[in-house]
Amino acid sequence: MSHRDGWAAINLEMPKRIPRTEYSADAYHWPLIARVTGMDVTADSPPEERQAASRAFRAAWKYDFAWSTMVSSSYLGEYATDMGHAVYAADGSDRREQSEPVFSTPEEVLAFDPLEQLPFYEHDELVKRFNDHYRANGERMPDEVNMTGTYITVVSGLIALLGWDMLLLTAGTDADAFGRFTNRYAEWVMRFYAALAESETPLVMTHDDIVWTSGPFIAPEWYRTYVFPNYRRFFEPLKAADKKIAFTSDGDYTLFIDDLAEAGVDGFAMEPMTDMALIAERYGRTHFFIGNADTRVLLHGSRDDIRAEVERCMTIGRNCPGFFMAVGNHIPANTPVENALYYNECYEEMMLR
Repeated sequence: MSHRDGWAAINLEMPKRIPRTEYSADAYHWPLIARVTGMDVTADSPPEERQAASRAFRAAWKYDFAWSTMVSSSYLGEYATDMGHAVYAADGSDRREQSEPVFSTPEEVLAFDPLEQLPFYEHDELVKRFNDHYRANGERMPDEVNMTGTYITVVSGLIALLGWDMLLLTAGTDADAFGRFTNRYAEWVMRFYAALAESETPLVMTHDDIVWTSGPFIAPEWYRTYVFPNYRRFFEPLKAADKKIAFTSDGDYTLFIDDLAEAGVDGFAMEPMTDMALIAERYGRTHFFIGNADTRVLLHGSRDDIRAEVERCMTIGRNCPGFFMAVGNHIPANTPVENALYYNECYEEMMLR
């Protein structure tokens, strides 16, 4: 069973079958879903038909891990800066223009107190919300490892609060003052982790886009002063409650792999830019990790390219007890169906240890 293999990997018990997960394919790539399931479903099908097709697709592709977070930018209330959204769905329905930023100068940012001015949530209410979210995930995907967690943890929260331009301008104007601002934001986030520690979920997903494609966008020591110490504080109650902690960031966070492990992360999810071979070398016996086939190979590559990319990932992870196969970070709707099918064929051919 997928749930069994997923939990075996998280607990470093090396299941015979290398488990896997994917992102977005089951919710956006309707031609692929229809082809795999044989169901006549499109983006315009009724919600219940799309949900049934998505479940059938995940079962056919042997998903073991259902990535999920609850705390999104909506929790920032009126202070969220909507940076818009590029086209991802096949019909372009998800395109959204950027809104006006909430803050117009670094001085306005530094005068804002996140702990006092962002919305307040009662502890018991947060515990209930996390439990409801975790249970709902389990009802939808009962054969997979489920979770709940935070999307706007620290850096992603600052991005959602300020927008990229104001974040970089404020950090560049006074990095230490911006760090103190970050600490106040992290104090606000801490209440979510206190609630997660009392929730039912055995696995917490911490999403935080701490880097971009080329790596850190602020000096590394800034992260080590103002980001990772807050992670350690967040994770202490989770560790005391015997929760597993997974971490996800877009971009290349290779430089911070050791910092994340020292902070208490149990598992890494990554895009192709992060050095998965280094994770396997340093933490392959002590941590689980997920990834990291390059989605661009599925989009533009030949069958030989796709096979080579799956072999690369499997070679890195095969002897690591907590390895999950996945495309990093998504299989978008414009991926050729035949390429996606061949990727899955290669996975199934190589999935047994």
